Amino acid sequence: MTDTLHQRLRAAADALTHEPVALSHLADAHGHGTRGALLVLLSAPGVLPLPGVGNVLGIGLLVLAWAIWRGQPGHQLPARVAGWQLSAPSARRVLGLLAGVYATAGRWLRARLPHLVDELADGTPRWLAPKVGMMGGLIFLPIPFGNVLPAVALSLLGLGLLFRDGLAVLLALLAGSVAVAYTAGLGVLAWHWGLDPLLQWLQRGW
Repeated sequence: MTDTLHQRLRAAADALTHEPVALSHLADAHGHGTRGALLVLLSAPGVLPLPGVGNVLGIGLLVLAWAIWRGQPGHQLPARVAGWQLSAPSARRVLGLLAGVYATAGRWLRARLPHLVDELADGTPRWLAPKVGMMGGLIFLPIPFGNVLPAVALSLLGLGLLFRDGLAVLLALLAGSVAVAYTAGLGVLAWHWGLDPLLQWLQRGW
């Protein structure tokens, strides 16, 4: 499945023209959508240094979280998100990243600890909505390097659903906890030092 998927995504990237690309087109390139694939699509590109992508994906994840909370189908993009557009170069980079994610995941992930996946994969687990919404909010916030860990957490969660890999789900929960701790730590430092000194310290450190 993953071999076919990552090849399909690379073919979709090669077929792009110079026209802007709707997010729905990237979703359609996955074939039959699942909640796991949507989580990967809306989170993994958050690690790319593309201007504005974090804001778009963060809002998209918040909308998806609201849709999950309301019990709407989890296998398609919310209508308010599907029409958002990326430039052709950005869309090509996103498809290339996704293809690489699936190719790598196919070598490492497998069905295990299925009881951790069943509740997520079946039905509409409303408790998943706050987790997706929180990570989407962190991706949206303009925090230095603050989008990486939430993007990794949601990508692992999506891959865990796709591969029925409970270990990936556990790693996703761990990454999400670290992301929250990192953001909270920056908030404490900003309150203690002031925002400008904190930003200068981060710039020197990275």
